[in-house]
Amino acid sequence: MRSTNFPGKAGIVPPGAIGHNRGVVDHNFAFIPPEGVLKSRLPAWTSTTVRFLAAPALGAGFAQYMLEIEPSGGTARPICVDLQHFFYVVSGSVELGIESNAPVSLTTGGFAYVPTGVSFAMKCDATAPARVLALKKRYETADGIATPAPIISQHQSMPITNHTGLEGRGFKHLLPMGDLSFDFEMNLMFFQPGVCFPAVETHIMEHGLFMLEGQGLYYLGNTWHEIWADDFIWMGSFCPQQFYPTGSSQAVYLLYKNVNRDVVL
Repeated sequence: MRSTNFPGKAGIVPPGAIGHNRGVVDHNFAFIPPEGVLKSRLPAWTSTTVRFLAAPALGAGFAQYMLEIEPSGGTARPICVDLQHFFYVVSGSVELGIESNAPVSLTTGGFAYVPTGVSFAMKCDATAPARVLALKKRYETADGIATPAPIISQHQSMPITNHTGLEGRGFKHLLPMGDLSFDFEMNLMFFQPGVCFPAVETHIMEHGLFMLEGQGLYYLGNTWHEIWADDFIWMGSFCPQQFYPTGSSQAVYLLYKNVNRDVVL
């Protein structure tokens, strides 16, 4: 069973713990457990801390981060920048307003897509804190294709699909799969115990993976890593990768993938 008491006593590091770390940063992947990710704050957000998980400084073409919002905290004012945003509520409840539309309540499992150059405002419920996984990315335009419209929904209202035909796997495409107006996907991936990838994948698509439920082994490069809820993985282009769930219940993770655009030469 995973220990959640490290270190065991406040202010005291157990003998032999110095330098021991599950985290790994390589040239085209990073395995990042939550205990090593420090807090920061953002000027545009009140009563909110941020933990950056992926950023260009790591080698990523996007930024992914966890917002930890205190009751009644959130954006200090509407935010409008030349970037597209995606939000997923990991726990708690927030209200999200896009442009002049009335705010929509999002509970755990709620998500939203905000197109580039569109304003948004977010506020946490007054009774309890919230954790919101966020991603921002510069939009890659394509000739003859308009930018996408905003999306606000709850994943619980979506059916689990399986386009692979392999038993024990499930998918929820939170952004419309195959819609060329989007330059990335955000997918919930479901695995029943013992159901793994049919092969080691090696492809050009970059990933940001946040583990939501369960546990398993993740193959990155040429080594296996044990992954639990709240762990994060960045996978760069052509990183060999495979997942094998090891828990007694289903494993679920949220996966970013850049798609639908040509290579830049």
